[in-house]
Amino acid sequence: MGQLTTLALRGATVALLAGAAFIQGVLIWLLAAGTGDPDAALAAVRTPVFLITVLGAAAAEVVLVCVWRLVTMVRRGTVFSLGAFRYVHVVTGAFVAAALLVFALAVVLAPGEAVAPGIVLILGGVVVTILGVALVVLVLRMLLAQAVARDIEAARMRAEPAEVI
Repeated sequence: MGQLTTLALRGATVALLAGAAFIQGVLIWLLAAGTGDPDAALAAVRTPVFLITVLGAAAAEVVLVCVWRLVTMVRRGTVFSLGAFRYVHVVTGAFVAAALLVFALAVVLAPGEAVAPGIVLILGGVVVTILGVALVVLVLRMLLAQAVARDIEAARMRAEPAEVI
């Protein structure tokens, strides 16, 4: 990975982390202050929606921190090691947690007249999409496992002639 690519990825990661932290701060402030919303249907789901959104932003932050660590490993040339699996596992878990949060949001919004039924259907599609991303990360984890195994095997094969000599 080139220097420019690494710098661009880190810049995007910092911007996204700042945005997620800002969203969390604003939503927590709004939840604490209350809006005095006269619509009873929206007032009933306001707190769960805010909490789900804050937790979703936290899941995104976890993914971003793990990506930062993996980019650092790439720069150092240590990404094809057993240490990278920890971050890949956390990323997979964060995507599954995000899918569960979106599903919880759909469940919270489904009853009543708070939102149109099409919105709940769209949220169901978002859940499937997020789980699809988790599956892609899982496939990439399998590719990483193969690369690590080949790297270990190559190191072992290089060491064998050295022992003979």
